[in-house]
Amino acid sequence: MPVSELNGQKIWQRRDRPTAIKHWLMWLVGTLIVLWCWQIISDATTWAFVRDSPEQAMQLIARMFPPNVAYAPTLVRPLWDTLNIATLGSIMGVAIALPISFLAATNTTPHPIVRSIALLMIVTSRSINSLIWALLLVAILGPGLLAGVLAIGLRSIGFVGKLFFEAIEEIDREPVEAVTATGASELQVLSYGIVPQVLPTFVGVSVFRWDINIRESTVLGLVGAGGIGVQLSAAVNGLQWGRVCTIFIVIFLMVLFSEWVSAKARKEII
Repeated sequence: MPVSELNGQKIWQRRDRPTAIKHWLMWLVGTLIVLWCWQIISDATTWAFVRDSPEQAMQLIARMFPPNVAYAPTLVRPLWDTLNIATLGSIMGVAIALPISFLAATNTTPHPIVRSIALLMIVTSRSINSLIWALLLVAILGPGLLAGVLAIGLRSIGFVGKLFFEAIEEIDREPVEAVTATGASELQVLSYGIVPQVLPTFVGVSVFRWDINIRESTVLGLVGAGGIGVQLSAAVNGLQWGRVCTIFIVIFLMVLFSEWVSAKARKEII
């Protein structure tokens, strides 16, 4: 912190004058940007609908109760399809992200160009939402579960790969150097010096991604990629609000179950 003098006594200040001016200028610019963005949003919003939204929301909730319990058995197969989409997509994503992460990590990549390509694959996967992947794949492959599985898998590569290669780069170098000093090959160094250090992270991230994919797979059916989202879309389009409420309850229970399984698995394995 800078020091100034007042009546011969030194006074500690948080910032000197030039730094303080820069600090407040940054706040001013940030405030102006927020106000500008708010003006754009305000101009594109029909505020009459916003003022009426609480009443509309209450009417919609009233239509959804009581839920159509008799419709619940029909959701067993779509629910199973959703679980399969999330599980198979997670397996696909982890299987592809694992080698990519070793190629992307600075301490395990064979060449800087290879690392750049691996990072490009991770960034490409992360930059496209699973719903967008599903839209593209449904247009290419047609509607169905395959498009949903591939969409979840392609989206998972970036998320899992980024966390994997960061974990690889943060390993302790001493065990690696110790294994290397014994004359071990590169594969042995990888197997005994690196993998044991990052294995808990690999398992934890994989289970966590599966938990996320359970949530994401519930909406892929809205664009024709299979799962319980197909029933949700049909119920909403048909204004069958009792069925919509039942589907919401089933999705909530499924997500709650996946959260419990994910927590138990991380606790047992890590």
